[in-house]
Amino acid sequence: MRQLIPIAVGGSVGALMRFTLSRYITQAVNTAFPVGTAAVNITGSLIIGFAYVLFSELSLSPELRSFFIIGLLGAFTTFSTFSLETMTMLEDGEVRYALYNVLINNLMSLTAACAGILLCRILLRAIKAG
Repeated sequence: MRQLIPIAVGGSVGALMRFTLSRYITQAVNTAFPVGTAAVNITGSLIIGFAYVLFSELSLSPELRSFFIIGLLGAFTTFSTFSLETMTMLEDGEVRYALYNVLINNLMSLTAACAGILLCRILLRAIKAG
């Protein structure tokens, strides 16, 4: 029960971050392809991979973990928006873009999560050794 408020606050912050960053990137790139959604999913995956290791290795509170991983990053990344955008592309006959969207979001997000995990482990080893 103590984790509900941190999750709610983190979710609010993450949703606002996602909306703002996705909209900014989409407008800056000026393309019909949902590059903003892909960018937040990939970035969020990198950060969540890093945070997963960080929270596992450090003695940080469960409330902070809930705020950051479940709330903030859970709301920041957006599988539902990605799914809807992909379905809209398919309905519009943009099969190639729908396939690109699936590949970019899934492969790059998995790669980013892996990179975040490895990066944090390397960084923590370097801190412990130094």
